Amino acid sequence: MDQSTNQPITAADGTPLKKKLAQAMFRSKLRATGMVLPLLGFVLASFVFPIIALMWQGVYNDTFSKLMPNLTEELRVWDGVSEPTEEMYALLVADLVQNRKDKTIGKVASRVNQELAGTRSLFTSTARKAAKLKPPYKEAVIKTKKKWGNLETWQAMKLTNQSLTPGYYATSLDARYTVDEGFVKKDDKRSIYTKLFVRTLMISGSVMFLCLLLGYPAAYLLATLPLKYSNLLMIMVLLPFWTSLLVRTTAWIAILQSQGVINDILVWIGVTADDSRFSLIYNMTGTIVAMTHILLPFMILPLYSVMKTIPPSYMRAARSLGATPTKAFIKVYIPQTIPGVGAGGLLVFILAIGYYITPALVGGQDGQLISNMIAYHMQKSLNWSLAAALGGILLAGVLLLYWAYDRIIGIDNMKLG
Repeated sequence: MDQSTNQPITAADGTPLKKKLAQAMFRSKLRATGMVLPLLGFVLASFVFPIIALMWQGVYNDTFSKLMPNLTEELRVWDGVSEPTEEMYALLVADLVQNRKDKTIGKVASRVNQELAGTRSLFTSTARKAAKLKPPYKEAVIKTKKKWGNLETWQAMKLTNQSLTPGYYATSLDARYTVDEGFVKKDDKRSIYTKLFVRTLMISGSVMFLCLLLGYPAAYLLATLPLKYSNLLMIMVLLPFWTSLLVRTTAWIAILQSQGVINDILVWIGVTADDSRFSLIYNMTGTIVAMTHILLPFMILPLYSVMKTIPPSYMRAARSLGATPTKAFIKVYIPQTIPGVGAGGLLVFILAIGYYITPALVGGQDGQLISNMIAYHMQKSLNWSLAAALGGILLAGVLLLYWAYDRIIGIDNMKLG
């Protein structure tokens, strides 16, 4: 046998060709990685890490344990149901004096007030007198404010003493996390967040359905018209992107208000009387109408991208085999547009549940979404931990929806353009 056939093929410099190819592939991958790294770093720094940090705040808050170090150790070993001891009151006074001196009593008071409403003034007023209190401290502290004798005040401090706490997520689901009973559901009359979550899902689902109802015929028209007409219609679809979101929203306020264009037309044609005009703004109706208009292009574009790839010969073949135009459309055309329907529906729904500017302007009390409550806690109440918990639940809902889409339609079939 010729021994030369057993020799490895080499490159011009004598290096085995297999090794040379491996080196070339490695250098190619290294260059590609180097080009992607800046984008990856940007995404991690501006998107992933802030989300992780915000989610962490939903379960972690060390304000009380950091600013009340003396009482913290005693609260950790306290069972939460027995009467607070004289030593606990003494440590409380020592920490209040120090916080008053460091001007951090407001942070402590706000943290405990998140667990038990009405305790902020209790802490701030007692801290002003703490330096003058003398033993026995239990009697002296209770004398300043009777609430110090209530067991629930100390239980609230024990809960805030825990840096890692499920309390914010419990509050987000209209429940309370207690020392002795664990999770306790609030009364339905005091339920706020679960109703907002349900309303958010209802409004987002309604907007998605209306966008599909209005966007499907528009996308079909774009995909089937001659190019010179479809290009003109595409400009009209894209035109809202060139207009400020605030301008579009305020325009709907002018259109939907009681003295607006729509009500004037309804009065003119006799649908309603002038003194009984329809309430179309500052409620759920106004939110749905305005959000549908804003998000409609996000439904049309994925549908159009899918419909444009469907050969017209499929419909002609179905017609030639005896199917009526309607049956051919339902049996042949619509199933091929499912990836576009799924992608557009998912995109519109996810965008809708995160909207807060439009509901804030046109929604009133009945049209507010959970995102408006998150913005309130971030900007006004400054309860960032509760806002993070609400955001975490919303994020979990989006991921669940994404998982359901993957199971039903498949992410590989998603087409956005």
